[in-house]
Amino acid sequence: MIEDPPLLTLNRAFARPTPSQVDQLAKAPTGFLIDCMFGRGALDYRICSLSGTPLRAAGVALTCQNGPDDNLGLLGAVHIARPGDFIVAATEAFMQAAVTGDLVLGMAKNRGVVGFATDGLIRDIDGCRKVGLPTYSRGVTPNSPVRNGPGSAGLPINIGPVHICSGDVIVADEDGVVVVPQSQIDQVIARLAVVSEKEAEMDRKVMEEGLDDPPFIHDLIDAGNVVFIDEK
Repeated sequence: MIEDPPLLTLNRAFARPTPSQVDQLAKAPTGFLIDCMFGRGALDYRICSLSGTPLRAAGVALTCQNGPDDNLGLLGAVHIARPGDFIVAATEAFMQAAVTGDLVLGMAKNRGVVGFATDGLIRDIDGCRKVGLPTYSRGVTPNSPVRNGPGSAGLPINIGPVHICSGDVIVADEDGVVVVPQSQIDQVIARLAVVSEKEAEMDRKVMEEGLDDPPFIHDLIDAGNVVFIDEK
């Protein structure tokens, strides 16, 4: 017989990136960060910024796991949050009730939390806008959750195919929410300079010099890797 888990499990001892590491990632567009991680790292495209709240945020991931129709894990995350944390709330993509509203987000902001993202729903939209915390969710409903647990905060979670650990870095903007694993932070920072330089070069060629054809297409043609079926 399986023993019932504790109602709430909190991990406050996870390793954190340095403020300098977070700051260097925070300045980059999310698309640049994804390119530095070879094309992957963003949460589901349906997790969008709440209009009327700041569009951009970056901070240290503080994860929490919430059962369907429950937000005890989120309340635990608020309890252990530190200034600069970005709370990421997993709900198993539950779509019948919100995981939070303006009051919990207001308490999170009062603790210094810099952003909130969830694969679930939120409520109290007018109040959330007044709170002003950058907020990313899959949608809105007035239905409210319970707080019965079990839940956890500070432990690894999954949102879709993306694995997130507390101590990772979250960067979010209008394009989406990106997770930079703590183990990859230094590599991503090192690649950012190269990606930024290449983006600036291509931006200049397209926007200022009138480039109208992708250069790599010509490389493929010159290498004999393209067949034109309209040739006789």
